[in-house]
Amino acid sequence: MVYTQTPNNTEILKEGEDEILKINYESISHIPSIEDNHLVMLDAIEKLIENPSISRLIFSQRRNYNYSYDQTQLLIEIANIYNYFVKSKKATRLENFGLASDPPQVLGQRFDPLRFILFTLLKTDPLGAYVELKRLLRQNNIILKSTTDITQKQSLQIYLDMLNQIFIQLDKTKLIDLAREYLPGYTLNNREIYKLFFKPSITPDFMYTKLVTSPPLDGKQLAIYKINPTTDVTVYELKDDIKKLYQINPPEFNLTEDQYELIELARKVLSEHQPRNEEFLDPHKMRRTFTNIGKGMIQELAEQKGMFLSPEEIENLTEILVRHTIGFGVIELLLEDPNVQDLTINSPMGQVPIFLLHNDHNECTTNITPTVNDFESWATKLRLLSGRPLDEANPILDTEVILPKARSRLSIIGKPLNPYGYGMSFRRHRDKPWTLPLFIENKMISPLGAGLLSFTIHGARTHLVAGTRSSGKSSFLGSMLLEIMRKYRVLTVEDTLELPSEAMRKLGYNIQPLKVRSALVKGGAEVPADEGIRTSLRLGDSALIVGEVRSTEALALYEAMRIGASANVVAGTIHGDSPYGIFDRVVNDLGVPKTSFKATDIIVMCSPIQSASGMSKMRRVTSITEVRKTWEDDPLQENGFVDLMKYNAKTDMLEPTPDLINGDSEVLKAIGGGVKEWVGNWDAIWDNIKLRAEIKSLLVDYSKKINDKNILEAEFSLKSNEKFYRISEEVKNDVGSQDTKLIKERWEEWLKEELKNQ
Repeated sequence: MVYTQTPNNTEILKEGEDEILKINYESISHIPSIEDNHLVMLDAIEKLIENPSISRLIFSQRRNYNYSYDQTQLLIEIANIYNYFVKSKKATRLENFGLASDPPQVLGQRFDPLRFILFTLLKTDPLGAYVELKRLLRQNNIILKSTTDITQKQSLQIYLDMLNQIFIQLDKTKLIDLAREYLPGYTLNNREIYKLFFKPSITPDFMYTKLVTSPPLDGKQLAIYKINPTTDVTVYELKDDIKKLYQINPPEFNLTEDQYELIELARKVLSEHQPRNEEFLDPHKMRRTFTNIGKGMIQELAEQKGMFLSPEEIENLTEILVRHTIGFGVIELLLEDPNVQDLTINSPMGQVPIFLLHNDHNECTTNITPTVNDFESWATKLRLLSGRPLDEANPILDTEVILPKARSRLSIIGKPLNPYGYGMSFRRHRDKPWTLPLFIENKMISPLGAGLLSFTIHGARTHLVAGTRSSGKSSFLGSMLLEIMRKYRVLTVEDTLELPSEAMRKLGYNIQPLKVRSALVKGGAEVPADEGIRTSLRLGDSALIVGEVRSTEALALYEAMRIGASANVVAGTIHGDSPYGIFDRVVNDLGVPKTSFKATDIIVMCSPIQSASGMSKMRRVTSITEVRKTWEDDPLQENGFVDLMKYNAKTDMLEPTPDLINGDSEVLKAIGGGVKEWVGNWDAIWDNIKLRAEIKSLLVDYSKKINDKNILEAEFSLKSNEKFYRISEEVKNDVGSQDTKLIKERWEEWLKEELKNQ
């Protein structure tokens, strides 16, 4: 950004091709609102008269009032009219008001009302100027019709021609066009109409992000809820936009002037303590440190100023302070919203609002626009947090953002790949891991599908979770991990930490995450993915989970599948739209031998399903497919793919195929071959799959019955799984077999008692 100082407390800021006029209002007592105050509009237009190439206006006071390009252009058009008719003196020469023979007092009488319109109203109330000019034209046309003297008619016609020229130019402006329907009965200096078209985004001094606070004029409120006690969200349906508007009201925009001053002072002091590189290795610790320092600082500054702040106010101000020093500003609040799935920030930065994908309202535009300064601040932090470069030689950065109340995957693209600067995309992860019962509840998978996968994971089969972008495959793989018993060790291999390894550790899992080099990164200190996978095989007996199969790690993954399939779960995610598409990519694109692909046991396909209108999307598991081992060349032609379950669009349900119902599954029979009670007994295998399905379905039913979704979360879901295994063992010891009816009865008794004690 380049600054150019100009007279009268103004400066011009250069952002790429844009010129931004910043007007300092620190010494002015009234709020710099164009829409509310005619003097502010006067000031803005006068400065635009001198600087007609300006793209945006910013008034700087305690807060910054940002007027967008479109809003600034409304005033630029008015300034251009002033320049054309006044500065060029086209409308100030007396000869343009009549004949040379006209008495000076006649010409003066004609000029006086026009002077008021051009010199005053045009700059303070352009709508009033238009209305007054129209009235003046009507009045003089009446006089013209009633005048019989030819000389007087000629004189008056010259005057009317001048008035008409100005009126025509004013009539063509966007402002008049927008306001036309509101002009009948308009009274001078009616500022209410201006509020319809001038809506600045307001930012405190300590932040750069622009935010529009006023609700949309034509918006229909669809939802209102709180992200936290201090942050509201309202979702609007807009008349002329297929996307909804997601309007967030962060607490940093609702502070008193004294509180703004406190944060600004604290921020200046806190900025002197620049975090060391090693502090970024533990972002949680760094945040705690800065929070403690900030809290003490705000309290001390408040006491110095004689301000009383409650503990809650100190806590809120500290959160805001930390968010805008070492954090990611308002972005953190968006990622905190559990209804948000994805965030997109497109280039050019500062000109485009953030877009998001909402669980209930799909694609939404937000009222937040980050600036170039925002990105520069974030980029520095992200380089340190990730340990990865971001520059023209390395225009791609994939990393994770871990916040106190949210976790997300972040992808950044810059020049030369993105010719207009930087673009960013956040994929939000749930603060708690997904579970199969949660996915049953939102219909991503059926209870039987969940029971089947629970069975194949328990049977230590190899799994690929496949799908297109935004199909939910990473989240679904995370839910499958929670079906692994906690007594087993788990190793995860990822280039960007998306799997819920930290949450699983807190839940008591013996889990070790390995972070490897992204396939998109050139060189660096990180270990390549294939080497990371091979290293994992030397770390002892463990389930192996690979975050995403993209490149050369595919060979190592299939090596792991062939080695570990008989004893441990090996699973990963991969992009693809069908089982054969996965085969084609793995074999032909990634170079895995055909025979090695046979180490895949189960392919789970995840897909976004669109409504008939195209207005909404749902994520669904669309097939669970086993890979048979008897084919030689082409699994599609040689019946190497057998669907065990397929999605039925009519019922919106994942349903069993005849192959599954009839027990025509080599994978399931192979699992049964390792259990005494199941050897050669398909009915016993099938009953166990259905039992697992019924138990997970009961969890969902009881959750709805008692209106408590917590029992679907990881902590309770794990407790439920482990109780199921214990009861299964107890029943076997008591009656000599795994009596599914008795297991279900005892488990349901346990569930009722557990819920009673909650």
